[in-house]
Amino acid sequence: MTSKVLFVCLGNICRSPTAHGVFQKLVSDAGLQDSIQIDSAGTGDWHIGHSPDERTQRAASKRGYDLSMLRARQVTVADFQEFDYVLAMDKSNLKDLRAMAGDKSGCHVSLFLDFAESSWKREVPDPYYGGEDGFETVLELVEDAARGLLATIRGREGARQ
Repeated sequence: MTSKVLFVCLGNICRSPTAHGVFQKLVSDAGLQDSIQIDSAGTGDWHIGHSPDERTQRAASKRGYDLSMLRARQVTVADFQEFDYVLAMDKSNLKDLRAMAGDKSGCHVSLFLDFAESSWKREVPDPYYGGEDGFETVLELVEDAARGLLATIRGREGARQ
């Protein structure tokens, strides 16, 4: 059984591509790349087709994550049928996603940090207008939630067998 995960932020150039890259590496390191598919998108359309922010890529690269192949896209209504998990970086993104999904969605729509194992924070802060340390904070939160998400997916897959 394949699980499909979509990470969503506002512009799809900082937080959601970070989550995409971190989770992709975690999944690959676990040997699960054939059973978990990953993508990212933004609720806005400003950066469609653009690479992740250079600061995002630089911070991710320092920790061994390659985001260079990712390109921004906008979330669509079809995503709610395509993906099992649509995970928002903050409450504003979540509100937008729930409005788009309506009551037709059969997927899990929530905050990504709901899967965090050790962080008490519920939202991944947008580092776009801040300093370099904001990108490190994003990585720390994303790594924590990515581990929790993978454990959740593995638990659900194990329950289905």
